Amino acid sequence: MAEHRAGVVALLGRPNAGKSTLLNRLVGQKLAIVTAKPQTTRSRILGISSLPDAQVLWLDTPGLHGGSGRPLNRALNALAEGAADDCDVALVFTEPGRELPPELAALRERLAARGAAVLVVASKADLGEAAGEGADFRVSGKTGEGVEALLAAVVERLPVAPPFYDDPEQLTDRSLRWLAAECVREAVFEALEQELPYSTAVEIESFDESRPDLVRIRAQLLVERESQKRIVIGSGGAQVKAIGKQARESLEALLETRVHLELWVKVEPEWAKRPRRLAALGYR
Repeated sequence: MAEHRAGVVALLGRPNAGKSTLLNRLVGQKLAIVTAKPQTTRSRILGISSLPDAQVLWLDTPGLHGGSGRPLNRALNALAEGAADDCDVALVFTEPGRELPPELAALRERLAARGAAVLVVASKADLGEAAGEGADFRVSGKTGEGVEALLAAVVERLPVAPPFYDDPEQLTDRSLRWLAAECVREAVFEALEQELPYSTAVEIESFDESRPDLVRIRAQLLVERESQKRIVIGSGGAQVKAIGKQARESLEALLETRVHLELWVKVEPEWAKRPRRLAALGYR
């Protein structure tokens, strides 16, 4: 019988590199939100693949980026760097048709120096572009192209170890409450333009599962200024209603039951600049 392997695999790269789409493909369920806008991921997200001879703990991370002067940006970069320091295997993502950027090449060397296995992954293979110089694998989280070969290579590089989680059906360590907040945040990113989504956070105030046929959720959309609040609400409340409709549909698909969702928009000046607030919102 083959020895059982288990370990942590960090998904590392720039914003909008295809990490979250691949995570969802690997675990077979939508855990990470995906939008066309960069820097959508704001937390480390654990996805669990329990196989007959291995258990892979996938850590999706915020995209590494410049502009690290703001506390929120520093917190997001720190999450990615922390995952890099803790992983057994690192998948370093490069854009199709491009060389690995200097900061990711340096990260690859640092990972290799401490003994972590590193695979360079060219994502978005469905776009039809060349893989990129130095890529070990070419994959598409959207279509599944190359994913089985990548998974096999990852498992080969994991240490021999028992499973971290006993339940083979468990897909993440995140709570439904946290996943609900992400569904709402995804709807915010899809609905709002330019910089406003990046100035908005979601806080779940209540999550009531007392009824077997209905989940009641109340969430706050945090913005930094009154002018932003007016935009999020929209004329006659149209914008926040549209956000709520999309979020509710995503929540019902996730929870597999009816959802009553209440959204409130609250001005909280400089929430993104306060380390304690960022920690309370899950960004540390």
